[in-house]
Amino acid sequence: MNIAYAMGQGGAAAQGGSGGFASFIPLILMFVIFYFLLIRPQQKKTKEHKQMIENLKTGDRIITSGGLHGRVTGVSESTLTVEIAEKVRVKVNRGSVSGIMQSSSPPAAAKAAKKDKKEKNDNGKS
Repeated sequence: MNIAYAMGQGGAAAQGGSGGFASFIPLILMFVIFYFLLIRPQQKKTKEHKQMIENLKTGDRIITSGGLHGRVTGVSESTLTVEIAEKVRVKVNRGSVSGIMQSSSPPAAAKAAKKDKKEKNDNGKS
């Protein structure tokens, strides 16, 4: 009786060894799904935020993560001087800027539209 029992166990072990890679397929599939639904969009958002912080300049209207609205009056390597009211200025860390309400320079698309409109008016006058 012991021999039959031992032979039965060996057969089951041999069968389980052949499906080792197949058991990792769901785990790999879950990682791929998490990458495309969670990790990749977060990396993209972080990259855009970093680029926005690097492009801040004097005159931009910003919102801090604490909810302060103000206009950038001074820019240094790690801090910004923000005017939140007339003659009230505070220094904030660049990382605490959560968004730009209005840039001091018009966006490139607006510049291109103005240029096209001007060219159109110039051509109509000729």
